Amino acid sequence: MDITRRTLITSSLGAGLVIALPGTAVADPRNAEASLPTDPFTLGVASGDPWPDGFVLWTRLALNPLAEDGLGGMPSRVVAVAWEVAEDAAMRHVVQRGVEQARPESAHSVHAELRGLKPGREYFYRFRAGRHISPVGRTLTSPAWYETPAALSMSFASCAQYEHGFFTAYRRLAEDQPDLVLHLGDYQYEYKKGSYVTGGGNVRNHEGPETVTLENYRQRHAQYKADADLQAAHAAAPWLVVWDDHEVDNNWADEVPENADPAQLNDTAANFRKRRAAAFRAYYENMPLRAPSMPAGADMKIYRTVQWGQLANFHMMDTRQYRDDQLAGDGWRKNVQERLAENRTITGADQEQWLLDGFRKSKARWDLLGQQVFFAERDRNQAADIDDVSMDGWDGYASSRRRITQGWVDAKVRNAVVLTGDVHRNWANDVKVDYKNPDAPVVGSELVCTSVTSSGNGTGSVTDPTMAWNEHLKFYNDQRGYVRTTITRDSLTADFRVLDYVNAPGSAVSTKASFRIDDGVPGLQPRA
Repeated sequence: MDITRRTLITSSLGAGLVIALPGTAVADPRNAEASLPTDPFTLGVASGDPWPDGFVLWTRLALNPLAEDGLGGMPSRVVAVAWEVAEDAAMRHVVQRGVEQARPESAHSVHAELRGLKPGREYFYRFRAGRHISPVGRTLTSPAWYETPAALSMSFASCAQYEHGFFTAYRRLAEDQPDLVLHLGDYQYEYKKGSYVTGGGNVRNHEGPETVTLENYRQRHAQYKADADLQAAHAAAPWLVVWDDHEVDNNWADEVPENADPAQLNDTAANFRKRRAAAFRAYYENMPLRAPSMPAGADMKIYRTVQWGQLANFHMMDTRQYRDDQLAGDGWRKNVQERLAENRTITGADQEQWLLDGFRKSKARWDLLGQQVFFAERDRNQAADIDDVSMDGWDGYASSRRRITQGWVDAKVRNAVVLTGDVHRNWANDVKVDYKNPDAPVVGSELVCTSVTSSGNGTGSVTDPTMAWNEHLKFYNDQRGYVRTTITRDSLTADFRVLDYVNAPGSAVSTKASFRIDDGVPGLQPRA
């Protein structure tokens, strides 16, 4: 019996539900309040973690997204939510239906994990609650494990600070109609109104205090999800998501918060674990993640591999939850020799072994690491005997980086590409095992996407002085946007898509630069 039919039968027996035919509503004959007073689909719809015969469908019901208790103004009862999947956007050729129970204890979020669909196909979906019908979303199943599709259109983004600008980049990303979207962290920011101000001044405000409690995080996620441009991006394609720091607390590392403020549950490891548990629970409730990523208190496993046939493996990583604390503070520091220690890790031992095993088992043309912080060496000091690097990126965990990079070299990974967010700038970098040796071979590439809004409009600059002595750093740009890629058997092309401004809605998008990585030839080649 497939999961759809089982869900339908169980729900029908337990709640007296009727699944409607296409074009009609779903009603609960036992409950006169089944028809909610206003539209509960104010946070949109999403899908994620595709596999060859299915994907996760997500929505969360909210009558009032900004409700201070984080529960979206919903009644404190279970609400039946029906879903259907069709082969066409008009929802005429429905292939699966089912019902999920949106529960108050889960902030009326819904995660429906589908099976039994055809591989490598485009599908459309929607939800119903009472007389209300959600927008229609588009999604895809991944190809069969043994297939190598001709091409994959994948875009990735990071760092969307609500106060710093409008989410036009998400709208433009959606208009590109990608097959897959990766979000590499800082999906939302924890700050209270006005405490993180960009140079040009904030253009809209966060609701509520700094996010510390479950109620706070739920409200903040709802404020972001209520944005129409973000909803458009979620509805355009399946997403693979991982967090960075701001989904919890700026620059957190394992059980170590940014500072020791007791008002932020940051004064002890035990209190910070309470804050982390609240953040993780709200993150799961608001993302299209599979059940294995469901949090257990202050622990939540988000690292995982999603395979796109034989074309690509997406190794989605977590560089926050298991890392050693940053050395010498969180920022840039000179000559911190402890960063070279063999036992320092940014991934933790288990995740590192998972990734190295994944390299050894890989038969894909492309292995892509979806992760958070700057990977290649970036030394701000030109002197040979002085290094000045960020303690928060992989430079602060140099041996961890070397083990990962050497791991894909030893495993003879065909094409290794690191995808990065965090730094609010576009970068394109060659990757080496040994950055101190100018003759060391290039063994991979790194594509760093800028922010969606964080840091405001940007300067438009395409030069960074450190590139003069970090010759493996090939491209820099300070504008907002995202990266659009096309992955084929023979090459990966990357377009750095940028906006003219984010301090007002509606900016046009253009391609600032394009690069190509050829199959079997490590390193970046500029495209005209």
